[in-house]
Amino acid sequence: MHGAFAESASWNGVARRLQSERLPVLAIANPLRGLAPDAEYLRSVIDGIDGPVVVAGHSYGGSVASEATEGAADVRALVFVASFILEPGESTGELAGRFPGGELGPALTPVPCAVGGQSGDDLYIVQEKFREVFAADVPEAEASLMAATQRPIAAAALEDAASRAGWKAIPSWTLITRQDLAVPAESQRFMAERASAHAVEIDASHAVTVSEPDAVADLILDAVRATAR
Repeated sequence: MHGAFAESASWNGVARRLQSERLPVLAIANPLRGLAPDAEYLRSVIDGIDGPVVVAGHSYGGSVASEATEGAADVRALVFVASFILEPGESTGELAGRFPGGELGPALTPVPCAVGGQSGDDLYIVQEKFREVFAADVPEAEASLMAATQRPIAAAALEDAASRAGWKAIPSWTLITRQDLAVPAESQRFMAERASAHAVEIDASHAVTVSEPDAVADLILDAVRATAR
């Protein structure tokens, strides 16, 4: 599950590695409309899969994964990648700003958006700042394409409070990105420790699924092997 300002192809390198291990993979297009509807969508996908599932979420995708998986019997593990691990009552935006080091906020620009009779702002990263704050270790040409194809998030989604926490009952792993300017490493460590997640740290930017896909895949494989029956 990708997060804000990314899209499902950001998992291509990870998916390629997992497929080489003969694992079925589905990279879901996150609607990015609100925590509750995004989680409802993810849960519908999970419920339609026959067999055990490991759910991996990047950034805001982790917020959605935790919200969607509480009580999901077939979910064996959660893998949070440069991600949020929310307690009920917390929002993604709140945790993003709780610790110093984040530089994403000033790089965002709102764009008015009306969908289904409802209006509000969508948030984009200004393209000229995308690589600096989101994908500093991704080659410039590739980061430029990522900036052009970024998926916006509804501003209200970042303020939606979690109502569930799948990680409280599901074994969890997390990849902490030490060079992250979107979700500061200190924030990631705080959430990982609170969730008793198996944590691995790496020198990478927020776009770690693109810059270090093997490291992400290795952590997912750890979760698969540890929870296999």
